[in-house]
Amino acid sequence: MTAVTGTDAPAAVAAVGFGEAFRTWVRIGLLSFGGPAGQIALMHRILVDEKKWISEARFLHALNYCMLLPGPEAQQLAVYVGWLLHRTLGGLVAGILFVLPGAAVILLLSVLYAGYRDLTIVEALFFGIKAAVLAVVIEAVIRIGKRALKNRAMYAIAAAAFVAIFFLEAPFPLIVITAAVIGFVGGRTRPDLFVVKSGHGDASGADDPLDGERFAHTRPSAARAISVAAICLVLWFGPLVLLAAQLGADHVFLQEGLFFSKMAVVTFGGAYAVLAYVAQQAVETYQWLAPGEMLDGLGMAETTPGPLIMVLQFVGFMGAFRNPGALDPMTAGVIGAALTTWVTFVPCFLWIFLGAPYIEALRGKTLLTAALSAITAAVVGVVLNLAVWFGLHVVFGQVVEHHVAGLRLLVPAWDTLNLVSLILTVGALVAMLRFKVGMIPTLATTATLGVIYTYALA
Repeated sequence: MTAVTGTDAPAAVAAVGFGEAFRTWVRIGLLSFGGPAGQIALMHRILVDEKKWISEARFLHALNYCMLLPGPEAQQLAVYVGWLLHRTLGGLVAGILFVLPGAAVILLLSVLYAGYRDLTIVEALFFGIKAAVLAVVIEAVIRIGKRALKNRAMYAIAAAAFVAIFFLEAPFPLIVITAAVIGFVGGRTRPDLFVVKSGHGDASGADDPLDGERFAHTRPSAARAISVAAICLVLWFGPLVLLAAQLGADHVFLQEGLFFSKMAVVTFGGAYAVLAYVAQQAVETYQWLAPGEMLDGLGMAETTPGPLIMVLQFVGFMGAFRNPGALDPMTAGVIGAALTTWVTFVPCFLWIFLGAPYIEALRGKTLLTAALSAITAAVVGVVLNLAVWFGLHVVFGQVVEHHVAGLRLLVPAWDTLNLVSLILTVGALVAMLRFKVGMIPTLATTATLGVIYTYALA
């Protein structure tokens, strides 16, 4: 693949055929383990470093916008880049392929969970995979941090964001807004610190081919915005209107459709921000899940490709499976899972197709660049928070939450330390960082070791 640099950039961008892009999105969808941190790092490695289809600056510009949206930011970033390269069809293909492998795996696991409950082999695989996933997340924090934290001001913002979300439980939107204000003010007073440039050379030139006539779709248009909003809203709410007319307001399908549509609008800050609320509602209000089953679903989502928010598909399956009405429980569960996935991800395409042209029009604005640089630094702190949370729950069997002087402290029970998980994690981290072993070989090795250990112990 020709690098997108210098005078040969137009030829490189023009050479991105739809077939090659399709195969790349399939690859990304199959490898998208590790939660948002690992998924964003994977796309960065493939799209920016390896393929050089998009510049560092434009990648971060798109990422900053996606981090502001409700829903899975990594999947939305895939939609954004796919849309940049191949218009609406490219965005649809990228977004669907990002979700499809994980959705298929979680559906299969949900069927096994509901119908057979014999998940010994699956749990054994997950035991090893979790260690590699934790290594992927840590590697992602390091990679993104190196790209985004260019000076002491950016490090300070990242550290403050981590403290705010990890210890103070500050809402993610508040962290983003605060970082944007700091960046905006800093761009006026100290542009040398806050107008951060990074990537394959000059950011303004690297993407010139994306701004040509072939990419006129990146320019905002009121008519286009109205059309996109109308189509996406019909696709989003049309099935719910039909369900209400055919089945009534009390049917589980309509309840799930409305409930998860609401979740699609308020999931700022990633899946963890709303999982506690979803679990409470699913167990206490709707009786879709039994206590503790949310963690089983979360374990599936954490160790399968795709966004972590795919755990909602498990909830939708179990809710319909236990309230099938006149349908066969498995059939109802599959429909419930499909409906949940539909209302969770259709809004993601709406946010990108509607807003991305306006975000593209703002590229190159100095104060906006400063604000987005600060947001990017804050995102590093937020991703580090996810890595620490995930790490504690992988290495320790029990983590207790305490509140002292207004601070939240996650204290592991040291007697629940899982030495095998720790050894596998350290081994995976050394393999990836020191010896540059790929993600798939690392995942395969730790999964195999997990199976051997589990069955040897049994």
